[in-house]
Amino acid sequence: MAKRKGKGPTPKAEDRHWHGKRQKARAVKNAKRTGTPTVGPGGRTKAVAEARDRARRPAGARRANGEVPELVTGRNPVVEALRAGVPGTALYVMSGNDERVRESIQMAADRRIPLMETGKNELDRLTDGAVHQGIALQVRPYRYAHPDDLLKGTSPLIVAVDGITDPRNLGAIVRSAAAFGATGIVVPERRAAGVTAGAWKSSAGTLATVPVAQATNLTRQLKAYQKAGCFVAGLDADGEVAVTGLELATGPFVLVVGSEGKGLSRLVAETCDMLATIPMPGQAESLNAGVAAGIALYEISRLRGAANDGA
Repeated sequence: MAKRKGKGPTPKAEDRHWHGKRQKARAVKNAKRTGTPTVGPGGRTKAVAEARDRARRPAGARRANGEVPELVTGRNPVVEALRAGVPGTALYVMSGNDERVRESIQMAADRRIPLMETGKNELDRLTDGAVHQGIALQVRPYRYAHPDDLLKGTSPLIVAVDGITDPRNLGAIVRSAAAFGATGIVVPERRAAGVTAGAWKSSAGTLATVPVAQATNLTRQLKAYQKAGCFVAGLDADGEVAVTGLELATGPFVLVVGSEGKGLSRLVAETCDMLATIPMPGQAESLNAGVAAGIALYEISRLRGAANDGA
């Protein structure tokens, strides 16, 4: 029986033709498991490439959170936003054949907002495929204040919102805050409504005069206000005192407003110095957060006015 001829020495791993493919597959698998970026063509990491792609995405495709611009799309939303004084940075238009589009173009020109003529494909890309009707308004990112900046004067009046996710409610609260002399609004950084075009419209432009601050942790921020000398009261249906009896509201004061459905969160309610209620002789079980804030701020404004008159 003839002996088999040997194939020679075993080649090194890096000399095998499948080595590169196996190493690449293993690297991709490890990256998915550990979150480590993989290297793509030209030595550029996959993470860098993804960051570049995200930067190319239209502003309207990303959540408006004060870091990136927001796009308002559609003929009616755009013209209403411009009427409300929403701060635009660019108006993208396909054609001016519609009356609302022409009005938008005129208002943008009056406010020196740059007009950008664009085609359908480009507008589709900018709006991430949203229904735009040939027009889109880019809104500048909102610059939030620091919570400590709201401690203005000897008797600041601050409104803190807890669990409110509808920007229209936030805008309504800002509008009431402006009407009744509040120094600013505090919103949680996460899981809460931020300053979007919807909030701008609901505020009827008062966001230009009332600062909004973001708190990383609302409970911790309320405790910081307490240490600074503020009395903190939360609105609650089962509160121990009516808003008409908030005598301590004449000094440094923080009013906390919860969501219509869930109200104040447990930790926030426990942090408040007092819980106040709005007496309702009618049949309504609860009030919209914006309405409740407006009523409470009116009463607080009345109490503060009476205290100043008696001083």
